[in-house]
Amino acid sequence: MEDTYFTQNLMLTIDQISQITGIRKSTLRYWEKSFDDFLKPARTHSNRRKYTIEDLDRVKAIQRLLEQEHLTSLGVRMRLQEIFSSPKEGDRGRKAKSKSVQKGPSPSAGG
Repeated sequence: MEDTYFTQNLMLTIDQISQITGIRKSTLRYWEKSFDDFLKPARTHSNRRKYTIEDLDRVKAIQRLLEQEHLTSLGVRMRLQEIFSSPKEGDRGRKAKSKSVQKGPSPSAGG
């Protein structure tokens, strides 16, 4: 139980993220701008980046999508939306799509 608390509150520097993933710090900063909806590390009072374990997971996901799946930035953003969006939001989107399909012309409208 203490391990869970520790890992949930663990904060990593950009240096540590870079060492863990092998991604250059300049690339990490670029990804923050490119994928700002998904990667926003916290900042200290002195404006230093502090990454959570969740941020680390997102960095690894971006790295995999770019390097292994060869997706463009747009493709990465779309996949990150699928991967990291909450299930409730995804369900709402699916329900809205299915409702719009059902609202099409009825069979009795003649054709």
